[in-house]
Amino acid sequence: MSLPLLLTALVLGGLPGSHSTVTTIGDVAVLEGGSVTVPCHYNPQYISNVKYWCSGRMREFCSSLARTDDPESAPNGNRKVTIADDPTQHVFTVNMRNLTEDDSGWYWCGVELGGMWVSDSTASLYISVVQGMSVVNGMVSAEEGKSVSVQCLYSKNLRSSEKRWCRSGNWNSCLLTDSEGTFSGKNVHIHDDKNSVFTVTLQRLEMRDSGWYWCGAGQQNVAVHVSVTRRSPTPVSTVFPVHNKTAGNLSVTSSNESYSRPVWESPLVMCGVVLLVMTACVALWKLQQQCKKKHKPLETSDMSDNLAVRQNSVQGESNCIISGVVIPVCKLQRKKDTYKVLNTHEDE
Repeated sequence: MSLPLLLTALVLGGLPGSHSTVTTIGDVAVLEGGSVTVPCHYNPQYISNVKYWCSGRMREFCSSLARTDDPESAPNGNRKVTIADDPTQHVFTVNMRNLTEDDSGWYWCGVELGGMWVSDSTASLYISVVQGMSVVNGMVSAEEGKSVSVQCLYSKNLRSSEKRWCRSGNWNSCLLTDSEGTFSGKNVHIHDDKNSVFTVTLQRLEMRDSGWYWCGAGQQNVAVHVSVTRRSPTPVSTVFPVHNKTAGNLSVTSSNESYSRPVWESPLVMCGVVLLVMTACVALWKLQQQCKKKHKPLETSDMSDNLAVRQNSVQGESNCIISGVVIPVCKLQRKKDTYKVLNTHEDE
């Protein structure tokens, strides 16, 4: 290597911007008629620098398509290519719409550093615009009984073609859109926006719906796998009253347990109820005994305690002593278990 070239390499190697400080995604493929968004990341020290997007095989001769200092390149503009800078995230994004096959080629994210001896910081990628189909997500899943949607993308040349949804391995199962771009079945609905995407919605999924399917348009097809998972068990909610001692009223409490013991099954409550019943029984028994004593007839043995008969041996008459009172010359007349005192003087 000659001395001038060596000096040039050393000088350029030590200059700011000679090492790339901008990064982006790898090469991408886009369907014709679709759009693509590219993020370009840069170092924090370049927040105030102008960012740009250009196309061309060589950076030094690329054609500028959008710049952050150009108002017409703002995202709300009508240009095919727009650019937006986010200084807080240290990234600017580029959006390209309505792509055609002619848009295929090399593109550059660039940060303008300025100066004759300072090269811009850039990163490149290749964008391929192709005809055909793709899907947003080729592997979708949902729970049994739920719904899931699949977005099928197609290129510009397939806009007028009918769209179809088929079970893989069974072409007789294909569901086709009508002239309006729609299909409505019991559990499957298809809607075509007539531009670049048609959406398939599967409803009330069953376990047998799991498997491979095809999005199709014209002669193009793309595979999609649908996975249906078992329905998760629903927790049982038990509601029962709980006494709130502070508020003095009833509140309702929910529990996720499958069973909660009712209040009346508490051992303490049951013991209290049994004790209350036994106390009531004893009280009733005592009350019954008192009633029997009040209504019990006076027996002969009790009369003998209050009535004493003293026989007069001389006259053959009897004096009656009733509760300590002496009734001279009386007779006793028995009626069943009671006695009636008869005064002999009244009989005469």
